[in-house]
Amino acid sequence: MTTLLVSHHACIDHDTGSFHPEGPDRLRAVQRVLEAEEFMMVHREDAPHVTREQLLRVHPMSHIDSILDHVPREGLHHVDSDTILSPDSGEAALRAAGGMIQAVDEVMGKRVRNAFVAVRPPGHHAELNTAMGFCLFNNAAIGAFHARAQWGGERVAVVDWDVHHGNGTQHIFWDDPGMFYASTHEAGSFPNTGFVSETGAHGNVVNCPLPSGSQGDVFREAFSEQIMPALRAFAPDLIIISAGFDAHVMDPLANLNLKVGDFTWATQQVMDLAGEICDNRVVSVLEGGYDITALASCVAAHVRTLMEH
Repeated sequence: MTTLLVSHHACIDHDTGSFHPEGPDRLRAVQRVLEAEEFMMVHREDAPHVTREQLLRVHPMSHIDSILDHVPREGLHHVDSDTILSPDSGEAALRAAGGMIQAVDEVMGKRVRNAFVAVRPPGHHAELNTAMGFCLFNNAAIGAFHARAQWGGERVAVVDWDVHHGNGTQHIFWDDPGMFYASTHEAGSFPNTGFVSETGAHGNVVNCPLPSGSQGDVFREAFSEQIMPALRAFAPDLIIISAGFDAHVMDPLANLNLKVGDFTWATQQVMDLAGEICDNRVVSVLEGGYDITALASCVAAHVRTLMEH
């Protein structure tokens, strides 16, 4: 079995306007770096549309309709100051969530070993009924609840190392003892959630806010001493990685100082544990990462590590 790459050209057509950090060039850079010869053995599939039924496992119809009904015929529609809809955004959002569904199906069905979902818009800030932080639908949560509904995955974990806390995923999982959320993120950064005291209704949330300026050693200590033991104890049937790479030292939207090797190490940690507790079942989905060169390097290292496990 091999690693699966799920993406779709429609996700490039999601236009956020000039100078927006979450622009199409992010995905172009990711797709370009994964065209290198070393990734030729990766199995590739186009992301399908997510269905309303699959979206409704996470988001109420009011939220789904609010997003899709506000997609403009031309120009841009601002959901908020940072979150933008263009004429192709609805298609992109449906493909992004559908890419997660496809990846979960292939991994849970043991047709591939693991998967990386290279899509945009990202998802981890999307609340049950609110789009925010560049995110429209919560891709990781949609994948998690699909694993339960379609594959009987009783326990699903999301590990999030984006520099910004995934408030949406945490909120969606908060009251569900079969869902686990763990996050490293920069303390005090957008959206100013993810305090250590936020532990979920069932002790199913672990937050590791890192001080601004933290280097890789601080990240690795938090990851190995807090997140990994909790993840092992939870013993999920599937691990989803919210793979944001904006904690990289070169990223313009944050102030952590991680290097490519730190993301490689974290990927290895997750994959090693997945081999022990859930038959290697891992689905990774792209979240943030706004320095194009750093993003491409981090994604290449991340997918390389997925391929090696």
